[in-house]
Amino acid sequence: MSASTTATTSSTSTRGFWERLWRLSGINFVVFVIIAYVIYGYQPQVGASADALAAFYDGHRTRILIAAAFSGLNVLNLMWFAAALRTTLADAGQDGWGAAVTASSAALGGLFLLLITVGAALAYSIAGSGNSTLIAGLNDFAWACVVLTSFPRAMLIMAGTFGLWRAGLISNALFAAGVAALVLVLLSGTTWLSSGFWAPDGAYSRFVSPIIGLAWVLVVSRILLTRVPATRAGW
Repeated sequence: MSASTTATTSSTSTRGFWERLWRLSGINFVVFVIIAYVIYGYQPQVGASADALAAFYDGHRTRILIAAAFSGLNVLNLMWFAAALRTTLADAGQDGWGAAVTASSAALGGLFLLLITVGAALAYSIAGSGNSTLIAGLNDFAWACVVLTSFPRAMLIMAGTFGLWRAGLISNALFAAGVAALVLVLLSGTTWLSSGFWAPDGAYSRFVSPIIGLAWVLVVSRILLTRVPATRAGW
């Protein structure tokens, strides 16, 4: 075997390794979301008492900071998932939808980092200061940010779903499911009732919408993993 053949084989093998690694990022993202959620615990609701806020942020300081580290790492998984999806769409000639994937994932990642920062700051020192007004305000601010993440999440689902469908990589049934997921996630941006199921800290915003989004990520990750990479080096 010649040196050039060996180098080509090695390059192809390395490229295949990175392709598969980044296409696994969506699955890694879902796994880390679950881990971080379990570690972080149940955040106090909007309007929680000063004692409840202090008990959570000050009493569970260590686990909140550990969850912040996992969540920060998970933002990288989200970015790599979006990059793998964008490359796949570009290879299929859907650069416009790929650009929308990049833009929406960047906005979503920024909001996630803001949420992580608020939680970590409260646990690290703010909760111990005894300033109940500031603590309550930041806690409510975090819930408002959770609602606002619905819009970039919906855009990411829309860009990925329409792009994959236009590229012929998903069936009409999967396209319809993706559109349904888009609508249901977008609806969580209207959860502004003062309390109950349709509140910022209600079940729809806290559980239903995120689960739909995570399910979409898993389905798209499966599609990316079964897709044969283009000859052009993506990584």
